[in-house]
Amino acid sequence: MTEINTLFRKRIGVPDDEKITFDMLGEILEKTAKAIPFDNVDIVENNIAEVTKENIIHKILIKHEGGLCYQLNSLLHFFLVENGFEVQMVRGIVYNQVTQDWYKLGRTHAVNLLIHEGKKYLVDTGFGINLSLQPVPLDGTSIVSSNGEFRIKRVDTEQGDCIFEMKVNNRDSEWKTGFIFHSKQLIRDLSDFNDLQKIIVEKPESPFNKNYLLAQLTDAGHMTLTDTSFTRFADGETVKEKIDGAMFKKLAQKHFEWGSMLTDPPHLG
Repeated sequence: MTEINTLFRKRIGVPDDEKITFDMLGEILEKTAKAIPFDNVDIVENNIAEVTKENIIHKILIKHEGGLCYQLNSLLHFFLVENGFEVQMVRGIVYNQVTQDWYKLGRTHAVNLLIHEGKKYLVDTGFGINLSLQPVPLDGTSIVSSNGEFRIKRVDTEQGDCIFEMKVNNRDSEWKTGFIFHSKQLIRDLSDFNDLQKIIVEKPESPFNKNYLLAQLTDAGHMTLTDTSFTRFADGETVKEKIDGAMFKKLAQKHFEWGSMLTDPPHLG
């Protein structure tokens, strides 16, 4: 068994000798979402590394950090390929719920497309708390998981031919747009994500280069930590509290694995 296979299984809690089947992918996605945070700590702290397989493995599996979509979904991609799945990667444009339009940053969301028995599925572990936790077929069929209901709407636009739509539990009463992508415009090399990372790090419009964001699903719901607030949704109830820099570090250490890596108080300002 390869290093990535062993370490990924250890991080999410899957035995080394367990064969990963298509029917198990929902369990794999749920374990991943609850074990590895979606976070931008490296971006805010300006600890930027080239996007390579070795660097992603070191960051998430050796140092036990979290990451953003292009890191989390690349890691999932490596793991799925190691376990015999046919997987492709594409880039999408995220929908801005505030302006009700596509983000002007371009294709900054990286996701996996998995092919099983001639059918394509979206497999995503890098969209914050908006995760389907199940492979979502590209044929429009909606799927239901512990996190809500999700589907792909087929379209014919300049931005893409597939729109990921979601109804997250206890938040969305109607379908919301998540992101759009071209299902046939495939990423040929991991180095393509260096351009994506550069946009996220440098562009003023980027939502990830100014303030801390850590988000993770839990057995009871989900939690989100920022510079100024800590929000927990559990058992149908949302609790949001205001925090300061010192409390940020304590909460990160208590609730997120990434927290153990924060040796100094965050650079809030």
